[in-house]
Order: sequence, then C-alpha cells, then structure tokens
Amino acid sequence: MNAPNANAASTTSANKIALITGAGSGIGREIAIALVKAGYNVALAGRRREALEQTATLAGEASRTLVVPTDVSDEAAVDNLFAQIGTRWGRIDLVFNNAGVFSPKVLLEDMTIEQWKSAVDINLTGAFLCTRAAFRMMKSQQPHGGRIINNGSISAHAPRPNSVSYTSTKHAITGLTKASSLDGRKYDIACGQIDIGNAATEMTARMQTGVPQANGTIAPEPVMDAAHVARAVLYMDSLPLDANVQFMTVMATKMPFVGRG
Repeated sequence: MNAPNANAASTTSANKIALITGAGSGIGREIAIALVKAGYNVALAGRRREALEQTATLAGEASRTLVVPTDVSDEAAVDNLFAQIGTRWGRIDLVFNNAGVFSPKVLLEDMTIEQWKSAVDINLTGAFLCTRAAFRMMKSQQPHGGRIINNGSISAHAPRPNSVSYTSTKHAITGLTKASSLDGRKYDIACGQIDIGNAATEMTARMQTGVPQANGTIAPEPVMDAAHVARAVLYMDSLPLDANVQFMTVMATKMPFVGRG
C-alpha cells in the first residue's frame, strides 16, 4: 500500500471539493449546506434542477456550488457529472453517495420487477457508478486520493416490514463499501459508510404518525434532527486519509432498532 500523501492528508475544508448525490432534499440537502458553510466547494447532484438550485440558495454561497441535474442510475449522466466537476475544480476530495429511494409499501409477493429494478438501479447501481467515477478521478489527480462515504441505513442491519428492495440494496451497499475500501487503499482512497436511523426529513415525516412494526402493529417512532447526520459526515471527512471511519451508526436514541422484532 502506498504511504498516504502528506498533502492529501493535510487538505483543509477550505479547499476541498465535494459531491453530494440526492442533494435536492432531505439528508443530502442538509449535508450539502453544512459542507458549504464549512468552506467546501460542493457539486449538487439530483434529478430535479429546481430542488438543487434551492439547496444552493439555502447554502448561501453560490460561487462555491455547482448544480448538475443527474440521474445516478444513468452511466452517461454520471460521467457528465464528474466531467463537469473536473472542468470546474480539477479534482474531487469527497463523494457522499446519498441518492436513494424507499421501497413501495407492498407485500414481497406483490412487488413488481419494475419496482425491484428501480430500487436497485438508483440505490445500488447509482452508488457504484459514482464510486467508479470517483476512483478514476481520485487515483489520477495530484495529490491523489480522497474519501467516499456511502449512505447505508439502519436497514443495512435489520429490515422493516415490506421493504425487500430497499433492504436488499442497503445490505449490498455494505458490500460496496467494504470492497471499495479494500480496492481504494493503493490509491489513498478511504471509503466508509454511515447508517442513519430516523433523521427528520420529508421522507420520514410519516414516522411521527405511525409506521408498521415487526409485530404487525402501527406505531409512531422518534426522530432526530438531520443536522446531527451532517455533523457526523463532517467528522468522518475531517480525518486524514490514513485514518477512516469504516462504519458509523447515527440514529434517534429511542427508535426501535436495538431489540427490533
């Protein structure tokens, strides 16, 4: 394994280049705003330009953001995304693979192949395509190296009822994280995963009114401020490239995860 590049290890947030997928809402937006405010230059990727532009406005530093509407499941779109980052800033230091969709709430036996493929294409293939593009850029830039953080989920450990496609992709993300972490060593690319439970976003609003439990009941669940997730990601990326948070779980303290079922 190559010794970590001293310049890469000492890079500060003030000159780091980051990419956030799924940056138009929820956790992606929260983290993108936090990174900009911490001094990063941030590429905002997602399928809806208007939502990405709103994130850029909320971040308040238009000169340090790049809006690139992107379907991460589309290989050509991901290649274009990284090409635009290269043209604008010439390198990439952090990729947060966040774009994802929840499973439709249907019985496993009623899930269509189209519903299954949609989750796999966005949650898993999208993360792979962005990781592959990041590897290509990070290993060739000077100084080389960088960090990739995958948004896993509590579902990477334990499923919710009627969530086969989402749960399967999040378990697969753990495999992607481990393989990327191993294969990235020779390029000084550090790869880790953050598993998030019940962060308060538009997608989790239903948690407070009641969601299915493993015993068949419907019950509300506690949520936490998504800002805590952003702080965790900033910490993970604050480490030099010779140190890595391989896996981190950030969750609402009283959510039914430990002891679920």
